[in-house]
Amino acid sequence: MKVKANDISINYQVDGGDGAPWLVLSNSLATSLSAWDDQAREFGRSFRVLRYDQRGHGGTQATDAKYSFDMLTADVIALMDALSIPRAHFAGISMGGMTALFLAQRHAERFDRIIACDCGPASTPASAQQWKERIELAAANGMEALVEITINRWFPPEFVASKAPVLDKVRGMIKATPFKGFAGCAQALSDYDLRPGLPNISRPTLLIVGTKDATLAGIKQIKEAVPGAALVELDGAGHLSNLEQPAAFTRAIRDFIKPA
Repeated sequence: MKVKANDISINYQVDGGDGAPWLVLSNSLATSLSAWDDQAREFGRSFRVLRYDQRGHGGTQATDAKYSFDMLTADVIALMDALSIPRAHFAGISMGGMTALFLAQRHAERFDRIIACDCGPASTPASAQQWKERIELAAANGMEALVEITINRWFPPEFVASKAPVLDKVRGMIKATPFKGFAGCAQALSDYDLRPGLPNISRPTLLIVGTKDATLAGIKQIKEAVPGAALVELDGAGHLSNLEQPAAFTRAIRDFIKPA
C-alpha cells in the first residue's frame, strides 16, 4: 500500500489485528520492508505492525539530492499522521536504528518503547569516506557492484559460507534498491551525530547487536549514554541480526514490548 506523506509516496504494509498496540519497523540501507517478514509474522499475533520502506528504498519514492535524518524522521511522523497512529513502539535496524534514536530524541510523545539495533552513535571522517567510495562505485557500475561486498560486510564468513537462503533474499534487495535512494541515505549515514541527544532520551530503550557486527563498540557507547537502556548481544551474529538470528532477535523484542 502507498500513501502520500511528507511530500513523497511511501510504501508500507500493515499486519495484525485492529485495536492492538502499534509497532513500527524501520529497515536498513539497501533493504526493504520485506527484511522484516519473520518479525511481522510473529508480532502480528499481538500487535498492529506497520512496516515501511525508507525514502528511496523498496516501493517508496526516491527524491533527488542528499537525505538527512531530519528528513527520514519527518517521513516517519508524516506516515504515522497519514495513518492516524497517535503512538507506537518503534524498532529499527542499522539506518532504521539511528532513525529510532533520533525519533526518541525529537518526538518522544509519539512513542512508547524504542528498539535500536546494530547501529552506531555518530558518523566519522573515515566512515564518510567509505560511504563516498561506495556511492561512487554504484554510480559507475550500478547497485550490482555493491552486492557481494555488502554481503561480506554484513554477515560473518561462516554464515556466508552456509549459503543460507536469506542471503539471496538480501542480494535481491540490494540490487533492487534505486541508486538515488541508496546514495541519498548513504549521505545521511555519512553525516549524523546522535550523541548530544542520547542522555535526554526518556523512552524505555532496548539495544540489540550482533557480537560480530562492526557497530558493537558503538552501540555500547549508546547504552552508556541513554538512561536505563538495556542491551542484548546476539552471539555470533553480524550486522543484520534480525535476518541471521530471527528467533533470538524477535524474542528479545517480544520480551521488551509484550503487552501487560
